[in-house]
Amino acid sequence: MIYSNLVIFFGNYLAWILGAGLVFFVISQNRENFRVAIEALFAGILSRFVFAEIIRYFYDKPRPFEVDVSIPLILHEVGKSFPSGHAAFFFAVATTLFIYNRRWGIVFFIGAIAMGIGRVLAHIHWPIDILGGALIGIASAAIIWKVMHKRGLTRKSEIA
Repeated sequence: MIYSNLVIFFGNYLAWILGAGLVFFVISQNRENFRVAIEALFAGILSRFVFAEIIRYFYDKPRPFEVDVSIPLILHEVGKSFPSGHAAFFFAVATTLFIYNRRWGIVFFIGAIAMGIGRVLAHIHWPIDILGGALIGIASAAIIWKVMHKRGLTRKSEIA
């Protein structure tokens, strides 16, 4: 019972807490963080709704509960499992935050990893789905940062 509740929390509800954390990041820091949050959201949306969907269009991998007789702990529609859209989105956000603020980035990376593990344990994703989504999210954030950096639209990062 406790195990199931933890898996459901990490796999489903942690996303809402991370979203609230991003709002807190914006309002608790300086005004510049609003621009960083917008960049993070743009990277997340690009990775989730563009890159991940393009891959899903060409690659149809069933979800674990479609292949196995196990019942998923989180209700989810059947269909394309690879890559994980949650992982793509939240790893893009975590990467963008890490570029500008290591502490917040690490918190979001931990959250994205925990969410990915929860979604695997809930039987709605395979581990490779999470890894694929993570790589897409990280690459998307790097692309967005590079484009904005070339145009002089970024502030000084903590890692570059």
